[in-house]
Amino acid sequence: MDKKKQQQAYENYVKQKTPVHNLPLNMVKAFVTGGIICVVGEFVLKWCEKAGLDKDISGGWASLILILLSVVLTGFNIYPQIAKWGGAGALVPITGFANSVAAPAIEYQKEGQVMGIGCKIFTIAGPVILYGVFTSWLLGLGYWILKAANIL
Repeated sequence: MDKKKQQQAYENYVKQKTPVHNLPLNMVKAFVTGGIICVVGEFVLKWCEKAGLDKDISGGWASLILILLSVVLTGFNIYPQIAKWGGAGALVPITGFANSVAAPAIEYQKEGQVMGIGCKIFTIAGPVILYGVFTSWLLGLGYWILKAANIL
């Protein structure tokens, strides 16, 4: 009997401590946050095109400015608050990737340039970069082999 009371007490404790998520509200927040990021990107893209740059160059500038804004907002501890509110809407776009690189660098800068920033900067984004580069290399090699064999 004592074991059952203990199990019930534990289950009540877990229910009390487990956060309750409102999925529809979280989806709306992610949609709004990602939408705002996209609107800012489109604004920069159109502004660059009006300045006389072609579409490819404008896209590069839009990405660069979004990354810069993300890193600056991370430095001022604003982007983590946006990500907490907007969830995946703030973490999935390129701005979330920039935040995942900048946040450890900012957090560990006290430990020095090499052991702090140098070692910790890619703790979150490192595997993404590694597997992205490795997969690109493999696909490029496969493409080169198929091209050399006149299959493509």
